[in-house]
Amino acid sequence: MTVASSSPSPGSPLRPLQPRSGRSAVKRAQIVNVAMRHFAEHGFQASRIGDIADELGIAKGSIFQHFKSKNGLFFEVYRNAVRSLPAYLDAPSEIQKKGFFEVLRYWLARTEHLVREDWIPYRVSLLGNHGTDLALKREINRFLVAEDPYGTVAFVKMGIRRREVSDMDIEMIVSIIDWTMERFQDALLTEELDPGLFRRNGQPASQKEARIGQFLQVLRGAIGRPAATRS
Repeated sequence: MTVASSSPSPGSPLRPLQPRSGRSAVKRAQIVNVAMRHFAEHGFQASRIGDIADELGIAKGSIFQHFKSKNGLFFEVYRNAVRSLPAYLDAPSEIQKKGFFEVLRYWLARTEHLVREDWIPYRVSLLGNHGTDLALKREINRFLVAEDPYGTVAFVKMGIRRREVSDMDIEMIVSIIDWTMERFQDALLTEELDPGLFRRNGQPASQKEARIGQFLQVLRGAIGRPAATRS
């Protein structure tokens, strides 16, 4: 797999304009902080640059002095959001000692807690996965591959070292984990995270635990090392 740059290509409408001073950098950070909450609360399509500018007490054009477009602003918001979320190996040491698949179980079980505790960045991350247009999603995918903000590569290497994960192509295993974990976490959510998306009824805790167990069983069958070869 070719590793793409984590920054949009020169001339891209997503590429942020370079700050010219410390004051400009502070203003950019203020814009991103307010925009992150607006995107989380209203979704990508319904959020308006004018509303963000009004809350900041600045002209709408001032935002476009820092970001070329709404897509460019969201891309910067998304990068800040996912960088603030925990990585796989941020799981407690006692969980890591139990093994690779127990770390996955830990994070799946904490999906709803993450939404409650870090609901703004988590909702923004979900919008980046599902609620944007194709061009923006492509840039988001490039960023995720290049920067690996969740530390999936290091996590997979840990699983291979512990002989819990098959010694296959690492990039393929990373892709499998990223794709399947993302979709399964969405399925575990019980609140509506964006208008028109994720409308699911709450599930009893026992049912969720059973589904997590079934999911991990399937994933273990796909990437796990057979028991006879672990020693």
